[in-house]
Amino acid sequence: MTPDDLVTPIPPPPCHPVQQGALCGSARRQGALPRVTPASADAPSVQAPPREFRFRVRPARALVAGGAAGAAAGAWLWLRQRREQERQRRRREALRGLALTHADFRLRDQTGAPRAKSDFRGQWVLLYFGFTHCPDVCPAALERMGRAAAALERDPALPPLQPLFVTVDPERDDEAALRRYLRDFHPRLLGLTGSAEDVRAAAAAFRVYASAGPRDADGDYIVDHSVLIYLLGPDGLLLDCYGSGKSAEELERSVREHMRTYQPLE
Repeated sequence: MTPDDLVTPIPPPPCHPVQQGALCGSARRQGALPRVTPASADAPSVQAPPREFRFRVRPARALVAGGAAGAAAGAWLWLRQRREQERQRRRREALRGLALTHADFRLRDQTGAPRAKSDFRGQWVLLYFGFTHCPDVCPAALERMGRAAAALERDPALPPLQPLFVTVDPERDDEAALRRYLRDFHPRLLGLTGSAEDVRAAAAAFRVYASAGPRDADGDYIVDHSVLIYLLGPDGLLLDCYGSGKSAEELERSVREHMRTYQPLE
């Protein structure tokens, strides 16, 4: 008999499925299994990448992110530029009907010389409708126009600008009255007058409202009228208009920008 014959074999346990959570929970409650920590785990440890490698990875990620952001910004700017070009194209198409050849007028300047709207084709024009007996609004508008024109004239890179004043009171504003009135403003300011019918046609071409008020005991009266300053481009397009709230400096900057970005009709 050998020592092995004295050992009674132990039968294997029955094969029953056991939930892992139940085993771990019951074993830990009974103290049968030690709590496994990273320090006591037998699994091979995964070492962190070297410090110099980690530092190389982070700038690379930043470069990728920065490149993606730059590409997105470039695409947005390109799309915005295309939309602006399309808007300008549609605007030019809509303004074709306001070209000089489609809405001409015939008046006289302060020297008596005939002037037609088509005479100013190829020029930049600032245009204002008013009357010489206006107490305050018209002189202020002509002063702003003159200051803006003088400032633009000091830049030799810019094309010349012609200021125009069209009366809405032809009954009192003949050539002599215009000469007396305009001498206090820009030296190149042209004043235009004509018959009542011709003046109405000129005002209608720019949708200008004008209506004479009641006369006082001396026969004097005030003319209610639109107070906009109009900017015409070399093709006769109505490019912009400015109310009484625009200063001479703002007027100058706007005209300068229009000159810089101007595109003629095709």
